[in-house]
Amino acid sequence: MMRKTAPTPDGTETPIDSGLRDFVGYNLRRTSNAVMSDAARVLEPLGLRVTTFSALTVICDTQDVTQSQLAAALNMERSNTVLIIDALEQAGMIGRHRMESDRRSFALRPTLAGIKARKDAVRALARHEDRMFARLSAEERRQLIALLQRVEIPD
Repeated sequence: MMRKTAPTPDGTETPIDSGLRDFVGYNLRRTSNAVMSDAARVLEPLGLRVTTFSALTVICDTQDVTQSQLAAALNMERSNTVLIIDALEQAGMIGRHRMESDRRSFALRPTLAGIKARKDAVRALARHEDRMFARLSAEERRQLIALLQRVEIPD
């Protein structure tokens, strides 16, 4: 097992990464790694990954979203989004339909299987977050979400 603490001169133990623990970015990354790894484990039996779940959620929530809109919403390169869309389509969770207004664009729509998969995934992820964030009260979780949403993400 990897050592997570080290002795200090006074004989107490301190985290090896203590010099990094005052940085917001380090704590975000550390927490994100743990949360996303566990989310991937929870979603895998449902035939989803974090990225495919995210795309499926946007598709379920946004009537006739286009591939370009989906890429922008997920802050992803369009080419990477196409791979996710292909995976969801092959799994029978979404369909592509030509847009009446622009025959070059496709509207993305969930199938009944996709709607069910999303519902199952939402329940599984709710349990996952309850477990991962059990040490935070409901109010603290709401505050954390609000604070994170205030951080500006560069385009």
